[in-house]
Amino acid sequence: MVAEQGCIQEPSCKGIYRLLEYCAAEEAVSPLSSDARLECLEAQNSLQHYRPLQVCKCQRGSRREDHCLKVYWTVRFSAYDEYDVSPYEELKLNLVRNIEVSRMASIMAASSVVVDGQNQCLKAAQDCGLYEKCGSLRSEYVVACTKRATATDNSCNRQKCHKALRRFLERVPEEYSFALLFCPCSDTLCGERRRKTIVPSCSFEENARGEERVGKPNCLSLQSYCSRDELCRSRFADFQHNCLPSSLSASGCMRESRAMCLKAYTGLIGTIMTPNYVSNSSTEVSQWCTCEGSGNELQGCQRIQHLFSNNICLRNAISSMGISAPPPVEHTPVPVSQPSPRVFQERVHVSVNTLPEFNSDLIMGPKWIKGRTQEKKKNKERNKERWLEGRSKGRTQRKYI
Repeated sequence: MVAEQGCIQEPSCKGIYRLLEYCAAEEAVSPLSSDARLECLEAQNSLQHYRPLQVCKCQRGSRREDHCLKVYWTVRFSAYDEYDVSPYEELKLNLVRNIEVSRMASIMAASSVVVDGQNQCLKAAQDCGLYEKCGSLRSEYVVACTKRATATDNSCNRQKCHKALRRFLERVPEEYSFALLFCPCSDTLCGERRRKTIVPSCSFEENARGEERVGKPNCLSLQSYCSRDELCRSRFADFQHNCLPSSLSASGCMRESRAMCLKAYTGLIGTIMTPNYVSNSSTEVSQWCTCEGSGNELQGCQRIQHLFSNNICLRNAISSMGISAPPPVEHTPVPVSQPSPRVFQERVHVSVNTLPEFNSDLIMGPKWIKGRTQEKKKNKERNKERWLEGRSKGRTQRKYI
C-alpha cells in the first residue's frame, strides 16, 4: 500500500494505475473485448518502470490484507490465471526453519500426554476449549456454519461461515488450530471428528435442493470462480508456491518446509477452494470437485485434483503431525503440555472414543479455566457472599413466621 500511495502521488503513474484498476474490475465481471484487453496490457507494460509496485508483497491476516491483494493483482493484470508466485511476504529461510521446528515441537507437546486408545481429535477439541481465545472463536465458526440462512431454508450462510473459519485460523495459535485440523487418528470415530472440524456441510459442499443434493462442481469451474476473488486467488497461489512437491527433497517439498506448506494449506480453508479429508479413515485430502465433463481440458482439471490428492509435499506435511516431535531449536523452550483435566472429561460425560453432539460447554471449556483475571474471581466471591447473605435472611424470616 506504500507503493500504491507513491504511485498515486506521481501524475504519470497515477493515470496508468487508475486505468489498470478499471481493467481488473471489468475482467472480474466478464472477459474484456480484444481492443480493451490490448489497451489494458499496454497500460501494464507502461507501469513496469515503477519498481515499488512490481516487488511489493502482502502480509497474510493483516487488517488491510484485502486492499493490499487488490493492489498486487491490479498491476499483474495479464497474470490473472498464474499461480506460480505467492503474493505474500516470505520469511528468511533460516527463520522459517527455526519457526518450523519450534512450531512442530509446540504442537506435539500440546498433545504429549496420551492415553492408550484416546481419541486425539476429541482431546484437541478439549484443549482448544481450555484456551479462551481458541474456544470462543471455534464456537463462533461452528454457530456461523450450522445456523440456517432462513427459517424455511436448510442451507447455511456460506459467506459468514468462511469468514468465521478464516478468523479462527488467523487468530488462534497454530499449536491449537493445527492440532484440531491434523490430529492423528487410528479409528473412524476420530477420523469423523477430524473431517467434520471445518463443518463440511456448509464450508464447501453444495447445498441440498429439496430431497436431492447438488453434485460436485467441475474443478476448472471452481478455479475460475476462485480466480475472480483476490483472496482466494492469493491463497491458492500461496498454496502452490509453498506445497510444490519435489522427489529430490527429503521432506518432499521443493521449499523444504512442511510447516509452511501446512500454513498455506490452512489458508485455503474459508475460501471457495476449501479442501478437506476424503473420508473418515484416511489422511488423504482433496477439493470438493470433479473432472467429469472437462472435455479436452481434462489434463488441466486433473492437475488441480493432483495438487491435493497426489502431492508428496502435502502428504508428508500432514503425516508429520502424527510423528514424535523433532528436537527444539537451541534456546527455544518447548511449551508446557496442556492436557484436558480429568474433572472436565467427567463433567461432560464423554467417552474418549465417542463423538458427542455439539455442546457449547465442550467448545468453550469449563468456567473455572485457570488464568481468569483476579477481577472475575473477586466478582465471583462477592456474588457468593450476597447469595449466602440472602439465604441466611430468608431462613431468619421463616423462623419468626
